[in-house]
Amino acid sequence: MSTVLLVHAKGGPPLGHVLSRAAARADVHLLALSALPPSVAASAERLCASVVLPTDAERSDLVSLIVARAEAVGADAVLTFSEYAVVAVAEACEALGLAGAGEAAALARDKRMMRHTWQRHGLPQPAFRPVATQADLHEAVADLTAPLLLKAAWSAGSTAHQIIGSPQEADTAWRRSRETMARSARLGFAELHVAEAAGHFVVEEIVTGDTAGWFDEPGWGDYVSVEGVVTGGVFRPVCVSGRMPTVRPFTERAGITPASLPTELQDRVVALAREAVDALGLRDCGTHTEIKLGADGRMWLIETAARFGGAMTVPQIEEVFGLDVVGMLVDHLLGRPVAWPERVLGPEQARGAAGSLVVLAVDGSGAAWRDRRVWDFAVVREAVALSEGSTLSVVPESSLPDGSTVPVYDPAGGANTMAALCLLSAADARTVLRDFTALVDALPDVLPPAVPAAPRSASPAARPPSVAAPSTPPARPHVRPAVPSEGVAV
Repeated sequence: MSTVLLVHAKGGPPLGHVLSRAAARADVHLLALSALPPSVAASAERLCASVVLPTDAERSDLVSLIVARAEAVGADAVLTFSEYAVVAVAEACEALGLAGAGEAAALARDKRMMRHTWQRHGLPQPAFRPVATQADLHEAVADLTAPLLLKAAWSAGSTAHQIIGSPQEADTAWRRSRETMARSARLGFAELHVAEAAGHFVVEEIVTGDTAGWFDEPGWGDYVSVEGVVTGGVFRPVCVSGRMPTVRPFTERAGITPASLPTELQDRVVALAREAVDALGLRDCGTHTEIKLGADGRMWLIETAARFGGAMTVPQIEEVFGLDVVGMLVDHLLGRPVAWPERVLGPEQARGAAGSLVVLAVDGSGAAWRDRRVWDFAVVREAVALSEGSTLSVVPESSLPDGSTVPVYDPAGGANTMAALCLLSAADARTVLRDFTALVDALPDVLPPAVPAAPRSASPAARPPSVAAPSTPPARPHVRPAVPSEGVAV
């Protein structure tokens, strides 16, 4: 049987899903650059031929570590599904002479290089400037038209995004983005191979999205993602996923497979995704390309990743279209023939629909909940009425345990401030959208209220008599959030 080295890090599809599919195709050796989620640790020991958690010293030269481990186990293929390990794995594959994303992997990670590449190919995207210093940011703000979006060039999951509405807001945005990236790195949500990545940023103009003319019903977000794969340098689209509207600034709330796009519009979206992927020059890897939709059929490229979409995108594809894309990619990297779809799959080929919802402490309009609440999936499942035939489940490895206080939503922290990840299966995409809307509206009312901690005092006599704790805590814009064991880099 063939041997695969799987490099695990934060983000990406659920590790349990990936392991079971990869282990069905090959002997899997797991190199864990992040701690294994507790809900997966036992199955990892059962499914994997070996599980290695390297020390910090061993991780100092990540490519050498991956190469050495691959040689030790006799790996026929090396792969990762984490955004943060994509570049290191691609370089290791090059050194080992194995199939991989190739030298272009960095172009699909560094948003500065990605945008420069697309600019050279004349592809539609927002106007942008790379930013390395505070002075660079001030120059970019002067050159571009506000409102602007400041992004960390190597981030994922909308981490460290800051909207700049005027030049006066630039310094605060710069400070908050850098603080957030530093905090994310401590939590393991950061690029693992490029040491200076935390200091790289890009600022770009915010283009105006519009769903009119794209979707027949309200409630959809103004962007989609094209899920696909590159084999031997040839882009093969699989399907298009839709979204609910983002939470300010641009934190993703939910992905839905498939998107309810008419065939001719889906084909236009896929054609642009093909141009984007071809321009980057990727070789053998999964792809995830996000595209902004505008009025009069306009489109702009947001970004492309050299890996499959995160959260539950991969399980959604399997449920809706019957395609195990993890196993198919493993087979391809091992040199086996794979029957990828001849053309992109859409609602006509779907068996129902599926979506994943990131639980954030904000309502449907993006406003913060009135008070703190405790996450309890059993309560949600019983209290929220869904459409007939719809089923809701929680993803344990991407969720806080029941009884945990839902973190305060931090716009700069993005998906890192989520409480849970839920999966919904329904008859069609419209039903998923409708049920998710009902779920978002219901959560702040059905979840149990958090009990405020009693104030500390030196002695009982020091306590003021009959003083009730406020039901709504003061705003904490810079609170360090609790985070689940795995993030959601979509």
